[in-house]
Amino acid sequence: MLTRRRFLTQAAALALAGAASTRSGRAQEPKRSNERAGVEMITAETKKAIDRGLGWLSKQQIAQGQLKGAFGNSGYAAGVAVCGLAGLAFLSSGSVPGRGPFGKHIERCIDYLVANTDSKGYISAQAFSGQDRMYGHGFATLFLAEAYGMVMHADEDDKLGSKLRAAVKLIVETQNDQGGWRYQPVKSDADLSITICQIMALRAARDAGLEVPTKTREKCIDYVKKSHAGDGSFAYTLGGGSGSFALTSAGVVALNSAGIYDGKEVEAGLKYIWRNKPTGQINDGYYFYANYYAAQAMWHAGGDYWSGWYAAIRDALLRNQKGNGAWTDPGVGDEFGTAMGLIILQLPFNYVPVFGEG
Repeated sequence: MLTRRRFLTQAAALALAGAASTRSGRAQEPKRSNERAGVEMITAETKKAIDRGLGWLSKQQIAQGQLKGAFGNSGYAAGVAVCGLAGLAFLSSGSVPGRGPFGKHIERCIDYLVANTDSKGYISAQAFSGQDRMYGHGFATLFLAEAYGMVMHADEDDKLGSKLRAAVKLIVETQNDQGGWRYQPVKSDADLSITICQIMALRAARDAGLEVPTKTREKCIDYVKKSHAGDGSFAYTLGGGSGSFALTSAGVVALNSAGIYDGKEVEAGLKYIWRNKPTGQINDGYYFYANYYAAQAMWHAGGDYWSGWYAAIRDALLRNQKGNGAWTDPGVGDEFGTAMGLIILQLPFNYVPVFGEG
């Protein structure tokens, strides 16, 4: 597990950001460190972009009716995945349920997700969106666990506690024999993109005081490690060959979420991710998904992995923010892209435990 890190001065952060080049100008492998740049990486321009993004996202939340609390204008309309991610974006700004500029928005997210949790603990708005499946369940459970850990009043604890415990129980019981999860809430085959959503949710639940079996964690670690390919990437399914930037980012964070921050799989994965450092354009359907995990992996790695990566993704997001404050994900929509973009930019605030230090 990581120990509490020390934060760097702005001068040190800039030095680390430039450490990827040698005096001769040739590229150099970034270095990990128990020190990392903090909020000084959030420039005045970045803060304005965050504020604009939060303002736009808050206005997309449905304020009344059957879909109150959902985000229903584009992409996976009314889906629990986008609702959970939007809730995490608001939590990442420092608001908590019922308090802060987005406290009411967070409460609406909680209410919508609790209302769409069935008797078995499955969180899904299939009647409205048809797009959730276990992706949505994982993101929704992650948000509810983080909100649960911040709740201060017994009545709010009672409102979501039983549903959260049921959602966690469903994740534990649907882990397959290999150690992963798949699209539906049943024991079946598995893939890494679904598995990362579940292990992050379980990590958040454990941090909030809920019981998560050690065996579940250990089986997940085994599954993710077996997904690691010879070129440093992580594959979509076991035996699936080499992977991709998005899957490798998910693989490293899956191990981090299970408490594994070192080892050959992590080190090789970080090097693979680094070779895909963001440039200027958002032109891939998995851009936000991949960078959501990549930024977390680099945050945990620290040193110039983190400072170099954050500076790159920060500048790319600033260049591509729309005039209304949103970010567009080419495959999923503005609400999804904006929530993901805000989570990435706000990581240095370190408000949400699951995104922070182990």
